[in-house]
This record gives sequence, structure tokens and C-alpha cells, in this order.
Amino acid sequence: MSGRGPVSTGSPLLPIDPMGVGEEMHAFIADLFPICRSITGEGVRETIGSIGRFVPLDVSEVPSGTPVLDWTIPREWNIRDAYVADPSGKRVIDFKASNLHVVSYSVPFRGRLDLGSLREHLHTLPKHPDWIPYRTSYYRESWGFCLSQRQLEAIPDGEYEVCIDASLRDGHLTYAECYLPGVMREEILFSCHICHPSLADDNLSGVAVCTFLAQRLMQLERRYSYRFLFVPGTIGSLAWLARNDSLLDRIRHGLVLACVGDAAPFTYKRSRRGDTEVDRAMEHVLRHAAPDHQIIDFDPYGYDERQYCSPGFDLPVGSLSRSRHGTFPEYHTSADNLAFVHPAALEESLAVTQGVIEVLEGNRTYRNLFPKGEPQLGRRGLYTSLGGRDAEAEQMALLWVLNQSDGQHSLLEIADRAGMAFGDIRIAADRLLEHGLLEPVGAPDSAVDGQ
Repeated sequence: MSGRGPVSTGSPLLPIDPMGVGEEMHAFIADLFPICRSITGEGVRETIGSIGRFVPLDVSEVPSGTPVLDWTIPREWNIRDAYVADPSGKRVIDFKASNLHVVSYSVPFRGRLDLGSLREHLHTLPKHPDWIPYRTSYYRESWGFCLSQRQLEAIPDGEYEVCIDASLRDGHLTYAECYLPGVMREEILFSCHICHPSLADDNLSGVAVCTFLAQRLMQLERRYSYRFLFVPGTIGSLAWLARNDSLLDRIRHGLVLACVGDAAPFTYKRSRRGDTEVDRAMEHVLRHAAPDHQIIDFDPYGYDERQYCSPGFDLPVGSLSRSRHGTFPEYHTSADNLAFVHPAALEESLAVTQGVIEVLEGNRTYRNLFPKGEPQLGRRGLYTSLGGRDAEAEQMALLWVLNQSDGQHSLLEIADRAGMAFGDIRIAADRLLEHGLLEPVGAPDSAVDGQ
């Protein structure tokens, strides 16, 4: 495995690229944006193919009709064209102008309808008359079109040709995973949904951050193993869980990423347990990196954390977003476009997820080998006579680690109690370890069985 040396409590991930990784992620989103995705079909495969240009992927195809827990894999949907045309042949609604114009999973249809009958199949947003809504009909056979309210108001009475050139037949559900082995078999799971069509924040932003995070981790030695899931929402995560029960005991931490590209402050939703290590790590990172963040307790609605945290699995998986699903006007509309996501926000989201990984990779528990009184730091070159805020902070970090390292408190717990950044505490622990003042508690990583 190539990398920059073994991960220790003092070796951070690669720094954020000063030349603008946010711009690179935004460009990646722009490439994916026009693809018509749904929970199955060629759009999902094309998207996975694009992700595969950045990171290695194992692709799974699950046949239609396959039981996955209490669900069944649906038939595969693909669409070639769709439109509503007036008597002159002019398309007043055109799928080729926006793939949001068609209700996802619309069954094939050809016919002529008067406007009154057609209206029963049209969806608009009167409160936002210039936006096109996003609608789906995955598990109920129907068809429909979405358009702006202004478009609808401009359509005169009359008869219209309606065409939905789509197929709904037995096929497969497709998902992909990127597995990066580490020293330990225990895993950190990242998951994002890839089923939405031209919606940038929900969830091409999550796809981009997951992809670029995996790409960065490929360049490092890793203590944990990492698994990145690119799945259709709900049915995709259910399929993965149903097919990978033997792997679930490896998952020690997990995050679902969605809506991480807009300009809103961060929102972190805790895991079902509410007090897992990933919960504490995320809260610590946000406290120091994004003071205006929001922490909310778990609820059984949202994205695929609902599946990972269902009581039969109860995995330690939280969810990171900026704007929360369903709470911002642009949600599931054409206003969730490329202008709604920002390179700087994407870059900050990548930095926060990297920060959480640094905490999880570096969080260890130690025992002070000189617990009676303070060891003499000066004769070991660990105590400086020079003043200044940085020197004082370094010395306080050393003292906090020595005082709290009784074999019961992790470095993250020490950092939180001291009110200091985890990185400062971690560096202090490394220095003390190098000078023989600490010993690690628990089995060394090399003693853990591989995959």
C-alpha cells in the first residue's frame, strides 16, 4: 500500500489543496448534473462509471424481484425521451430541456389528451412559479410531468400529444462500493445516495465529497479500513445491508453525506445510539471548525441513516448535511442547481470529514507510566522556559494528557475536557509516548486480524 508513512496520533491527512479542490468537486458535479438518474437504470450506471474514474469500485447488480429484507428490488426503469406537444408539433414540455420534467419511474405512455385531462398528470409549485418540482413514483405505476407554474399558465386549452418513451421491465438495481483496506479489519463507513437526477446539492454534493475523500485516503496508510457506498436511496442501502450481513460487525463508525454543498451552516444528526465515538468526534470537529453548526438528535426520517440505524442493525452511523432535507425552499426543485452549490462550501465539507477521520484514526487510550506526581518534563526537553501563548498551550496539552491518561480516558475525551483541539492533544501524546512517559492501552493494531 502506497502512502506517506503509517498513520499515528500525530500524522494528519493530506491538507486541503490550496489550488482549489472545491473547484474540482464543483466541476465533477457539473459533469454529473445532466445525467437522468433514478433508483435503477443506465443513469445510475453512467454515474458510477464517472465515479470510477477517480476511485476503484466494485459494482453490484441485484436482479429485479430479489427480496431485500422486507422490500423487493423493483423493475428497472430507463427513459429515452418524453414530451407534451401542441398541434403544431411544438414541445410545450420537453424532457430534453430538463430531466426533472418527467416524474421519475413514469410508465410508458402515448396518446392525445385535452388540457383538462392532462392537468391531472401535471405538477407545479405555485409558491415558486419559476421552479420545476422533482417528483417520483417508484412503487406505484403512473406517469406524469413536472413544469413551472408559469409554463403551465402559458399553455392554452386544446388537445396535446403526450409521449413518455420509457421502459419498465425486469433488470437490475445497481450500486457500487469503494473498499480501502487498512491495518485493521474494523471499518469506517461512508454512504451517499446516487438516485436523484439534476439536483446538485441533493445529492451530487455528497457524491463529490465521498469521491474526493476516498481519493485522498488512497494516498495514505490507514489504521481503519474504509468502505464508501454509492447507492440508490433507501432500496440501495437496504440491498447492501441484506447482502452484507457478515460484514456489519466490522463497522465501528459511519457517516451519511447529503446536501453538503450549499451555503448553510453544518447540521449533524447523531446516530440512533446518540453517544457513539463518531458522534463525539463530529461534535468535537464542528465545535472547533464551524462554531455556527447545529447538532440534532436522531430521528427515523431523512436519508439512509434510517436504514443503517434501524433497530436490527443499530450501526454507529450519523448524518452530515448543511441544509437539512425538506427544510429549504430549493429542496427537490430545479432551483437546486449548479449555482446553489459553492466550491468553498464543498471544500469546507471535505475538510470537516477529513477532520473527523483524523480524530477517529488518532483516538487512542494511554496509561501514564509516572502517575504519582508530575514527571519532570524539563530534563526531557518537554518543558520550555520561553513564554508565549503557543508555548503555554503546548505545555498545557502535555499536562492534560499526563493527568488524564489513567487507562480510562481516550485522547478525544481529554481534548473535550481540556477544551482544546484534538490535534494539539494528539501531538502532546505523541511527544510523551516518544519519551517513554505513556504506554498504549489495549492490543496493538498489528495484533488485529486482517480482512
